[in-house]
Amino acid sequence: MPLNIAMLSYHTCPLATLGGKDTGGMNVYVRELTYALGRLGVHVDVFTRSQDEHVPHVLHDLGYGNRVVHIPAGPETPRPKSELPLYLGEFSENIHRFAQEKNIKYDLIHSHYWMSGLAALDLKRDWNTPILHMYHTLGEMKNRITQNECEHEPQARLDGERKILAKVERIVAATPAEKAQLNFLYQAPAGKIVIIPPGVDISRFYPIPEDEARQVIGIPVDKCLLLFVGRIEPLKGIDTLIRAIAIMLHQGVLQECPHYLVIIGGEPEANPGDMSAEMERLQGLCKELDVQDLVIFLGKRAQETLPYYYSSAQMLIMPSHYESFGMVALEAMACGTPVVASQVGGLAYLIQDGKTGFVVPDRDPEALAAKLTLLIENPALRRQLGEASTQAAQAYAWEEIAQQVLEQYKDLLNKPAGNG
Repeated sequence: MPLNIAMLSYHTCPLATLGGKDTGGMNVYVRELTYALGRLGVHVDVFTRSQDEHVPHVLHDLGYGNRVVHIPAGPETPRPKSELPLYLGEFSENIHRFAQEKNIKYDLIHSHYWMSGLAALDLKRDWNTPILHMYHTLGEMKNRITQNECEHEPQARLDGERKILAKVERIVAATPAEKAQLNFLYQAPAGKIVIIPPGVDISRFYPIPEDEARQVIGIPVDKCLLLFVGRIEPLKGIDTLIRAIAIMLHQGVLQECPHYLVIIGGEPEANPGDMSAEMERLQGLCKELDVQDLVIFLGKRAQETLPYYYSSAQMLIMPSHYESFGMVALEAMACGTPVVASQVGGLAYLIQDGKTGFVVPDRDPEALAAKLTLLIENPALRRQLGEASTQAAQAYAWEEIAQQVLEQYKDLLNKPAGNG
């Protein structure tokens, strides 16, 4: 009999378009891991909160009989993340009801992010199944980094993360850096944590000839692109990147070698009342620094189009203040695109400085501008880093990562479920 896994992704659906308010690497992780586990013969139901009553509650979009199950929990509309903990009890109850109606017994719960972890604890009481949890980001880390009080994570999240840590059987950390953060900030027992990085679909993300990639997405051959992909939020450090563009413009770099910064994510064409505060702030910063003609906000893009953007770009930039891993960086590397990123969290672990890209100090537009200029002015170096990036990304193929996750499932199922 195949293993039956209940995968919990409460606040965000793995089928959502990348770059939305609460969509990013975690969506990709859950979707691609589920595909890869299906290839290994594992049955997975991914439970997520229903945000649209017109979308069927059960979708077979993950291959191999694996399902996305949209569970009613509160209004079936998008809600602010701060409101979502109110509906966790209903989410757990309706998952339990789904399992009863389908007459399915789950061998293990794999939860993602703190809210899903709390729902997993509710289900564990009824099912007596072990839990493998992945935080993706840590509230304590975000609070240490954010410079705006209104962006601080609530105490409920910090308490929830500690409760999860105490009660689950296994924690997956993406990097040694995340494991160290769990040890230091949460006093996590080292024996409960295993390090397994996210993966990349190397059958989808691979170098595409630049002229062919540009033709698909309609980029003229004479336009050189610098690329950012991700959520539009302060922790992503996009303002540092825009300031670096302004420095390069004033230094004459972009006059000699014209480049445009393309930002994928968010909703740049939204009405003023609907536009996010960060999008509005970034667009205002572009005007203030007089780089609005060099910065193009494209908005959200479907995941299947990203290989064309990566392959069309001279480099990908990730100026984040905090990243637990940085899946976008890994995807770009697999496409042969050098990455310039902040030396933080998983990015410092993933990018080999000077070999597959460059890492720079956080919040330092001058240092960032210097590395971007170096790559713009040295095509041979870009090619060298890009080739090394493609090679390095092969070690992260989802087939290998899913096998490591499956080994953890088997190990947990050979031990009695307890309190962690």
